[in-house]
Amino acid sequence: MARPAKKRTILSMPASEGFVPIGAEDSVLEDAINLNMEEYEAIRLIDYLGMSHDQCAEMMHVSRPTISGIYSSARMKIADSIVNEKPLIISGGNYEIHESSIATAHIQYETEDKKMKVAVTYDNGEVFQHFGHCENFKIYTIEDGKITDANVENAAGSGHGALAGFLKDLGVDTLICGGIGAGAQNALTDMGIKFYGGVTGSADEAVNALIEGSLQYNANVMCSHHGHDHGEGHSCGHHGHGEGHGCGEDKHGCAGSDGHGGCGHSSCL
Repeated sequence: MARPAKKRTILSMPASEGFVPIGAEDSVLEDAINLNMEEYEAIRLIDYLGMSHDQCAEMMHVSRPTISGIYSSARMKIADSIVNEKPLIISGGNYEIHESSIATAHIQYETEDKKMKVAVTYDNGEVFQHFGHCENFKIYTIEDGKITDANVENAAGSGHGALAGFLKDLGVDTLICGGIGAGAQNALTDMGIKFYGGVTGSADEAVNALIEGSLQYNANVMCSHHGHDHGEGHSCGHHGHGEGHGCGEDKHGCAGSDGHGGCGHSSCL
């Protein structure tokens, strides 16, 4: 039996789900190049931060030859996307989030009646990993710490930029999702919807974890939107505002360590 591949550790999730060449917006996504998360991280660490292959291997907890293979594959995919004008989608892979990027969320009631609606990007019982391409959301009504109603709402036809409004019209005040781009983050924040990205697994279990105060989400996937009021548990998902949930590198002046709304550290971009 083949030995399972070791998971690659990544610190920062991309703020975008991918890229489409200008002038080729109608490109068929079936022709898109898929850059997985560990390939993205290798490019970020080596090409963007200037690390050596040895340093990158140490950060991602794998061997140098493994990193060389990941990096070479990533460069080839990016070149194929640029030269042949193919969309580049960033998703999937065999990875785990570094512990410094994991934060824990719990429900924060905004009204005295202690009632709220939580939406989860939904596909076949699981948290769907691409907010901008999500067709179905499971909407949970929560009262006094208990789920009192749950139903699936179809958002097909809403379009990438209209999903925040779609959720707001349903009365949603909290979103649990996988990957989410900067534009969607801003739209949700402007609608007053709290959100937690980088969540995987069962949708039902994720909501129950939120109720119990044990929902784990990726703080760094939230690093690109403008600052807002951040209460206990990173209420809008922006990291660095709760106890022990910064980006793990206070010396870089991320939000929460210098008191400003944005995060300038490259590991959070």
